[in-house]
Amino acid sequence: MPSNAILERKKQVVSALADELKNSPAGVVVKYEGISVADDTKLRKALRENGVHYQVVKNTLTARACAEAGFGEISKDTCLNGMTAIAIATNDPIAPAKVIKEYASKIESFTILAGYLEGAVIDAATVESLANIPSKEVMIAKILGSIQSPLYKLANLLSQIAEKQGEGAEAPAEAPAEA
Repeated sequence: MPSNAILERKKQVVSALADELKNSPAGVVVKYEGISVADDTKLRKALRENGVHYQVVKNTLTARACAEAGFGEISKDTCLNGMTAIAIATNDPIAPAKVIKEYASKIESFTILAGYLEGAVIDAATVESLANIPSKEVMIAKILGSIQSPLYKLANLLSQIAEKQGEGAEAPAEAPAEA
């Protein structure tokens, strides 16, 4: 039987993780077996650079935190078996899916198990489809490009019309130079 100090420490971990889950827009649960220390270090660095908090927590504590945060379906699945970790977004809801998918494609035993997005539990296939969504900057550039394209075409057309009309007009004769 664990001591009261250990139980309190576990309750604090569950409470802190549940608060983090509630306040984040998205997260991904992964099975991280078979990842080397060097790859794990690169993964953690990439996640940090993208504003994602990545941590390994005991499955029982993760399950309790998920249940407390309203994501009990994650703990009911077979997701929390073996060596698991959770990547929690702080700002960009797509960031954890993108970074995790990149590493999952490189390392065969590193797999996406499930996730959550805006309060709803999502499966691994949905996490992978989220990872395929272009970044916010790319989407803005595409939208601006599609807005600007007709304007460029109109400007080009008007320029060609002006050139064509200018060709038909005679150039005025120059006045002779005085000696």
